[in-house]
Amino acid sequence: MPDASCDEVARIVTAWRRERPDLDVGPLEVLSRVSRLARHLDLARRATFASHDLETWGFDVLSALRRQGPPYRLSPGALLTETLVTSGTMTNRIDRLEEYGLVRRLPSPDDRRGVLVELTDTGRARVDAAMVTLLEAEHALLAGIPTDDVRALASLLQDVLAPFDQPEN
Repeated sequence: MPDASCDEVARIVTAWRRERPDLDVGPLEVLSRVSRLARHLDLARRATFASHDLETWGFDVLSALRRQGPPYRLSPGALLTETLVTSGTMTNRIDRLEEYGLVRRLPSPDDRRGVLVELTDTGRARVDAAMVTLLEAEHALLAGIPTDDVRALASLLQDVLAPFDQPEN
């Protein structure tokens, strides 16, 4: 049984085990910590992106383009796949990023009616700088954990997420 003084999740689990010993509350030990960590990570990411005049959604779109390599272009449909949003939401995001000079729309060479979204030099500089700051913040979040443990945790989390990342049939 976890020491109730370790962290908030340990206190919650201890209380549930005392009050409902008939329940297996083991998943709370992992998933409640993941949930709490996600909140801390979200706050750290928002602060990081704000320091670069970006919102989380903007970083998502810009980084999807940046990861493509030169010429840093994707169709709006491919951006949908990369960022998991609806087409209306993506159109709005592209419009706003274009207003800020971070992306531009180009005619698709393969489809007269299609367009490609391209990262501008300003957008590339912004996302590159935000990525450096993000990694500094994320390294700080993991600073107290040995490197081998970080790798092991990454592998375990990959196993947990694998069923959710499978394409739907």
